[in-house]
Amino acid sequence: MAVVSARSTLPIDVTRIRADFPVLSRTVHGKPLVYLDNAATSQKPRQVIDATREVFEEYNANIHRGVYEFSERTTAAFEGAREKVARLLNAAATREVIFVRNATEGVNLVAYAWGREHIRSGDLIVSTVLEHHSNFVPWQQLARDVGAQIAVIDVDDEGRLRRDQYAAAMKRGPRLVAITYTSNGLGTVLPAKELVAEAKAAGATVLVDGAQAVPHQKVDVRDLGADFLVFSGHKMLAPPGSGAVWGRAELLERMRPFLFGGDMISRVTVERTEWNELPWKFEAGTSSYVDAIGLGAAVDYLETVGLDAIHEHELRLTGYLLDRMREIPGLTIYGPKTLEDRVGVVSFNIDGIHPHDVATIFDAQGVCVRAGHHCNQLLMAKLGVPATTRASFYLYNTTAECDALVGAIHAAKKVFRI
Repeated sequence: MAVVSARSTLPIDVTRIRADFPVLSRTVHGKPLVYLDNAATSQKPRQVIDATREVFEEYNANIHRGVYEFSERTTAAFEGAREKVARLLNAAATREVIFVRNATEGVNLVAYAWGREHIRSGDLIVSTVLEHHSNFVPWQQLARDVGAQIAVIDVDDEGRLRRDQYAAAMKRGPRLVAITYTSNGLGTVLPAKELVAEAKAAGATVLVDGAQAVPHQKVDVRDLGADFLVFSGHKMLAPPGSGAVWGRAELLERMRPFLFGGDMISRVTVERTEWNELPWKFEAGTSSYVDAIGLGAAVDYLETVGLDAIHEHELRLTGYLLDRMREIPGLTIYGPKTLEDRVGVVSFNIDGIHPHDVATIFDAQGVCVRAGHHCNQLLMAKLGVPATTRASFYLYNTTAECDALVGAIHAAKKVFRI
């Protein structure tokens, strides 16, 4: 099955990497911590922890407006983080990178600042059943408010997007296409570049949710061809409260802000207000500058390890785990059967045991996984289940932790005498 052998030499030094993450030396219920909930949030290396602590201990001050040394130093670190994100995404300019708290805020920014100016009654918005609620509900609410329509593209039995339905939707001339790059529920990797090209040919504006892609593989926004891309920092080693919207400068220039006050303002009179230049036009109030600086440190860390190596490492772990899980009777594994169609996310159910009970038993074994609908109830309805158990990998996970997960599955079956 696996296109990458699980027995091949892993491409990164996991032992060295794990030494950078203090929390990974902890125990849970007397067992070594096995953290497999990376699709929800990642752990943080010392390099990121130190970068944020350094701000508070050495030069903390509000950014942009201060002319004293501390403020200038904090501002330089904050804008330096923007440069790092622009480099990571291969953005044409730093002014195309807008800092937000997370991908959810990023989608809502686009929905308010672009969507409410451009989506009209009768317009078509195209989405998919793979979307996180954050990339569906803002468009659903916008459609309800203005009288637009939503077409939701289905997936096949292996969780791959129905390209025939997508092609049919493109013939209807959508105004907006909002798609995920990688499914947080199944690990399915969409052919994003192809889908974007089809949507652009149909005249649509395209937003790509990169929350599960940017932390794990190279994403080049200029090659991708979309109009907007959003991601969260907390899923890629950075602090919560960090993330970004990348957008084409020509679109961002024409968009009206949806948050007002503070640094997004250039000039105010009684009669009118003038907005600041990009990207600050969309960064109202005091930014989460320490979190953004931490995001910059996370980008440095990921680039040092290498995103290609991280991606290959996660695929090896996924292939190894899937091979082991297929030997266990009474498991339903969701998502693509081949590694070329997925990333390091494995969703499954144990026959006769609710996922919440599974996760509780796993916790007693020191294994941290996610149980629930994963903010993806459209997908759960498609699968015909209320929830799944989800294990998800990152650069610090190991085959030994895959073995611990398999052991936890057997422990759960033993508890329920299955």
